[in-house]
Amino acid sequence: MRNSLLEELEANGYAVIEDFLKPDEIEQLLEAGKKLCLEAPQEDRKVFSGVNSDKAQSREKYFIESGDKVRYFFEEGAIDEKGELKLDPLNALNKVGHALHTDIPVFQNITCCDRVREICWQLGYKRPAVPQSMYIYKNAGIGGEVIPHQDASYLFTEPNSTLGFWIALQDATQQNGCLQFIKGSHKSGVHRRYIRNPDTKSEELLVYDRAAPIYPQSSFTPLPVNAGTLVLIHGNVVHKSDLNRSNKSRHAYTFHIVETQNTKWSEENWLQPPKDKEFPIFYEAE
Repeated sequence: MRNSLLEELEANGYAVIEDFLKPDEIEQLLEAGKKLCLEAPQEDRKVFSGVNSDKAQSREKYFIESGDKVRYFFEEGAIDEKGELKLDPLNALNKVGHALHTDIPVFQNITCCDRVREICWQLGYKRPAVPQSMYIYKNAGIGGEVIPHQDASYLFTEPNSTLGFWIALQDATQQNGCLQFIKGSHKSGVHRRYIRNPDTKSEELLVYDRAAPIYPQSSFTPLPVNAGTLVLIHGNVVHKSDLNRSNKSRHAYTFHIVETQNTKWSEENWLQPPKDKEFPIFYEAE
């Protein structure tokens, strides 16, 4: 399995492992996702825009300081001009992040399970750490588009070591916004970076270091998967997801792994570990 997993990841920039989660584990995470909806803020709600990911987040300390916290981000279409919910709370969230893997046991159990450790070992990680985790809702009829991007644009290491673990908690189809990839695009390096603004006087706390590349729609391959499937995502592969225009939600749990042995986490990244700490370490290979 080690060679086949490596070969698939190196060839395409992603790899698929079906039935990664058991049915009872899927149900536990779905229930935890519902609970997060009911615990979301009742005022001063923050919106997350996957289409213009620098639109609101670039000026929001609520987002920038969320690396070691559990914080809630709503869909644009869920909030009216007065900041009030227009939808059922169970359908209003875009995502919750970015410390589910440290602060909520059910997510921590999956993130740190032996299956994840085994994959990290198979892929050659020596001292892997988890910088962030998210519950993604992609709710029916409102789940927003996520523009083409590379995870390493936001979670940059030298040398590259970023690996996404994206776990479908419900069936992901072309109708409800499954992941789409440009196969092999991870071989072309990091196309742009989303970094902390060096101009400390600017209201824009985060900026892109260059304009967005143009990726033709025809270059993307949709990847529909069943609930319980794990998709491994190379940090440099270009991927996206469309609007959910269907009547079925597409919940997912996702987290990222980075190497910490002989690898440098960029101080320009929006996400930084708490002061005098490091990201949670999985294991240290002898």
